[in-house]
Amino acid sequence: MSMRPKGLPPVPEETAAVARAAFPKGSLAIRVRDRLAEVFADEPFAEAFGVRGAPGLSPGALSLVTVLQFAENLTDRQAAAMTIRAIDWKYALGMELADTGFDHSVLPRFRARLAEHGLERTVFDRLLEHCKEAGLVAAGGRQRTDATHVIRAVRDLNRTELAGESVRAALEALAVAAPAWLAEVVDVAEFAHRYGERINGWTMPASKTKRERLAQVFGQDALTLCRAAWADAAPPWIREIEAVQLLRQVLVQTYYVHTDNRGREVVRKREADTDGVPPGSIRLASPYDADARWAAKGEELFWLGYKVHLTEACHTPPEAEAEAEAEAEDRERRGNKDGGLLPPNLITDVMTTHAAVPDVQATAPIQQRLREHGLPPGEHYLDSGYPSADLIHAAAKLGTEMVTPALLDHSRQARTAEGFDKSAFSIDWKARQARCPAGRTSSNWNHVQQHGRDAIVITFAATTCGSCLLRGPCTTSRQGRRMLTLQPRELHETLAAARTEQQTDAFKARYRLRAGVEGTINQTLDVTGMRRARYRGLPRVRLQHAFSATAINVVRLDAYWSGHPLDRTRTSRLTRLSYQLAG
Repeated sequence: MSMRPKGLPPVPEETAAVARAAFPKGSLAIRVRDRLAEVFADEPFAEAFGVRGAPGLSPGALSLVTVLQFAENLTDRQAAAMTIRAIDWKYALGMELADTGFDHSVLPRFRARLAEHGLERTVFDRLLEHCKEAGLVAAGGRQRTDATHVIRAVRDLNRTELAGESVRAALEALAVAAPAWLAEVVDVAEFAHRYGERINGWTMPASKTKRERLAQVFGQDALTLCRAAWADAAPPWIREIEAVQLLRQVLVQTYYVHTDNRGREVVRKREADTDGVPPGSIRLASPYDADARWAAKGEELFWLGYKVHLTEACHTPPEAEAEAEAEAEDRERRGNKDGGLLPPNLITDVMTTHAAVPDVQATAPIQQRLREHGLPPGEHYLDSGYPSADLIHAAAKLGTEMVTPALLDHSRQARTAEGFDKSAFSIDWKARQARCPAGRTSSNWNHVQQHGRDAIVITFAATTCGSCLLRGPCTTSRQGRRMLTLQPRELHETLAAARTEQQTDAFKARYRLRAGVEGTINQTLDVTGMRRARYRGLPRVRLQHAFSATAINVVRLDAYWSGHPLDRTRTSRLTRLSYQLAG
């Protein structure tokens, strides 16, 4: 399929006349076409299409359909139907009234091309650049980031189900790609009886012994297939089939192969205590989505899937910073006290990872992308999962202040509020000594590497601590001496200053601004259905989230253009009245 760049076609006169008559006040689709037509160009998608072959549909038009689809949370069939029966969609796409649109199968093929060529963020980035040129977003302002969990598009599997379903997925792929080879290496009739239907825990034997035996059979079948695929006589391309590669990973992660006392080969499930199991960040959870991972947040939330981080600009009047959160959000959405509308809070970055990636690993990539787009924040509001001493220090050197609670000291003394934590010791960096609350100085100062990072270990002599009256609350070390582990000076002082500042009332009042991003996440979940992954695999889920963020920006821009800012707040009318009377 080839592409001939042409962009969105002109709106036919008849379509325009009918659309204006049907929507005298306009609609989101009409305003998007009138104001953002240049965003949906064909040229940025050129690398995903060839130069030879039959010309396909305009990728710019398909990207506009996808944005409108997410803005209304439609399925592919519903979105394709809208291009036929919705007058405002026909106007947006420049279609004749009698145009019959396209088949819904075009949309998944279009998304597959974007994901394959790394063009998931193309429309999002182009819209952001358009808003930057229009002065709606700018560098140096306030931005805030938060994350939420995304549930996978595949079913949950226990370890036995995972093993059996992985064998079944490999067999299904080989039955299509190499039927003759498969018939040579396995008993097709026996395997068809065992794996003809999907593996379901509800239909497995009730007896624990029989279930364990079934798990062993799944492991033996997986080993048989893998040995056949990696045999010298097997065609090399057999091993390149994704389902076969995933089966090998599941076999290694789930089973332990050894030889018993009689010299017989035994395949059994791995036990965490004796055999070890891989960490959740690399453990496969489904043969149909190799990127989904299990994760937990607190003691109540467990999910299989992904995590999405949303960053938005926040335009807030200065006087709102010292007021309650609800009043600040109300002012932010309704405009300033002079009655003018504030620019919309637009999403400036969207980042998707698998669920097991901690928030702190997303901080630097988010800030890097914002700088690449010319939108580095002057103040970046985040929760306590995102910062570290080196991130706070590095961002400050680049002109970004991270307004975030720094992680507190987790030493025993700090947790129990008994004894003396690190802040009770004075550090003389030039003399390379620490002085304890009793006035005694350390004896050793050693530079070390801990978990791949520089650190400083300070030790007090046992003779120094042995005669100290404060030794009991200070240390419980068997050696009878106190040790401190510090980060390098710049990072230590940065972290200490952040911990001190976050205890002040001024910081707490300022930090209220971060809460507004939770409203953006809720809006994205409600409008686009982002809580559940529509597709399988990280590239396609990234695409879903990029188009979801684009759709939210379009919705907010439409509200801004039409003079109706988002006015749904967390406060009731009575509460807002009380704030007005108090003012």
